[in-house]
Amino acid sequence: MFVLIMSGCSFTANNSDQSTLEKARAEGKIVVGFSGEVPYAYLDENGNLTGESVEVARAIFKRLGIEEMEGKLVKFDSLIPGLQNGSFDVITAGMYITPDRCLSVDFAEPDYTIGESLAVQKGNPKNIHSYEDIANNEDIKVAVMNGAIEIEYLKAVGVKDSQMETVQDIPSSIAAVENGRADVTTMTGPTLENALKTADADKIEVVEDFEQPVIDGESIRGYGAAAFRIGDDEIREAYNEELQKMKESGELLEIISEFGFTENEIPHGVTTAELCEE
Repeated sequence: MFVLIMSGCSFTANNSDQSTLEKARAEGKIVVGFSGEVPYAYLDENGNLTGESVEVARAIFKRLGIEEMEGKLVKFDSLIPGLQNGSFDVITAGMYITPDRCLSVDFAEPDYTIGESLAVQKGNPKNIHSYEDIANNEDIKVAVMNGAIEIEYLKAVGVKDSQMETVQDIPSSIAAVENGRADVTTMTGPTLENALKTADADKIEVVEDFEQPVIDGESIRGYGAAAFRIGDDEIREAYNEELQKMKESGELLEIISEFGFTENEIPHGVTTAELCEE
């Protein structure tokens, strides 16, 4: 996950008359804050910032005349507060569009859609195949990253706070299951696959027959997008325009396929306005 920050804009304390987009174009630079989560945003073996969210944003901002991105690392639950207090000007962190978040930020249109996944100890000793299985057995502990959308999903199906082991990052989620502090962990499919590969976690397996959560009668799929400060319309609209061109040309799929995404993860026919509705 990551955030894009542009130094100086009409919303920050420098009182510049330039908009966010004008300032970034004039300086030719965007400063990037990110919360590391493969495959959305992470440092590769050479220390270079990459990932689905990183490369989509990099391509769009280059189209908008902004060539350079400078990275800063933050925790996931610091992204929206940092955007609001002026530390960041744009965040794009594999963050889902939700009604609650739409009260705090203005999302661009979604650039990917994805489902959830579960990982358990080898052999699945507690027979967990759904979020409902967790809710129905109070002895089950689930590790989940602080601030993640999965917390809302788990609560919606009846999982109690006392069953949740909140951790700071993805590796901590995997470690909690490995060392027995938790029985299961949950995150999006590509994130989980990459986390297990990175951790070389041979004591853990993915639940292959996992049933996607059904909340309010609908199967849950998350839609991720960049987010902007409320009222920072010019840059958001410019971003959306370039994103739509990339969807239509196939460039978006070309970029995100390098990180395990397929045509099934390209969002079609779902808008941010719909996703923001209560």
